Amino acid sequence: MNKKLHIVSFDVPYPPVYGGVIDVFYKLKALSELGIEIYLHTFEYGTGRQSELEKYCKNVYYYQRSSSLKRIFSKLPFIVNSRKNEILIQNLKKIKAAILFEGLHTTYPLLKHNFKDRKILIRTHNIEHEYYFGLAKSDKLISKKIFFNIEALKLKYYQSILKKADSILSISPLEFKYFNKLFENKTVYIPVFHRNTQVKSLSKKGSFALYHGDLRVSDNLKAAFFLIDIFNDLNYNLIIAGNTLNKNLLRVINKTTNISFEKLENNTKLISLFKEAHINILPTFQKTGIKLKLINTLYNGRFCLVNNEMIAGTGLENLCLQANSKNEFRNQILDIANKEYLFKNTEKKERLLKAFNNTINANKIIDLL
Repeated sequence: MNKKLHIVSFDVPYPPVYGGVIDVFYKLKALSELGIEIYLHTFEYGTGRQSELEKYCKNVYYYQRSSSLKRIFSKLPFIVNSRKNEILIQNLKKIKAAILFEGLHTTYPLLKHNFKDRKILIRTHNIEHEYYFGLAKSDKLISKKIFFNIEALKLKYYQSILKKADSILSISPLEFKYFNKLFENKTVYIPVFHRNTQVKSLSKKGSFALYHGDLRVSDNLKAAFFLIDIFNDLNYNLIIAGNTLNKNLLRVINKTTNISFEKLENNTKLISLFKEAHINILPTFQKTGIKLKLINTLYNGRFCLVNNEMIAGTGLENLCLQANSKNEFRNQILDIANKEYLFKNTEKKERLLKAFNNTINANKIIDLL
């Protein structure tokens, strides 16, 4: 086995503050702890250089992602074209080692060089074209709708790049089924990597409902407004938490008496909200990938109430309560509010979340090298 591995990341994976980079950071950390010598190549567009990454990597190379709008006018998807970099290709060629490309975003080098005698792995974080079609539906701005739809069409065509991989690492059972049908015998299900090591044991009762997410993402913003509509008619408190503040959302929240906003300055703040919340409520309008916030919630919170789009094809259906219409959500919230969270709930989570062990899943990747 080659103990060296290039990892090409679409964004600087530290601090691990949102879904994709959480998976990248805890993956490279687990691989490093198992003795893999990692050469990390990462695109930087605002996060800056992070010395923490040097603890787990032999070398860390930073590349600028182009923000030029000219990159839109290309057959290549913008997420790929904005990460074109010849220096990256040269650095990959210098050290002979397997390469793990994180997402379609980073795979431009495969268009320019064949990397003979290298193992090529590609991590699929989403069925990208479906994700972008979903963004187009969620966004209200016409210009963004047009951009997302065009990007989706480009990504659907571009995904044929996956033929060049020796292994495609799907992030959920839903994606495994999709990619295995297109690229038979290349697709392996490697569950998402995350920060949690054990399921938290909590008291029987919390005192409010919690929704958390990155409110810069149109789907999350749509979910927040959806929940405000529901809780307006309920005598039960809702906290909406996010690391950024949306002025339109705050204006609507301020008109209510039972809904408030909490800014997530760090993960400690989120953990403290999990500890106090009775119901973790997570609707989504995009059935793509597996949401890291769902995994985080199951490890750290009490009851988890979701819709079909959040849970379908994840293998976690038995750990969540489900609702889809606004009326179903209202009824479930009122029912759960009166339930006690018992030790058997924690035991069930521990049993069904065993598949999400970082060390076991890092070893699965090592076996592919």
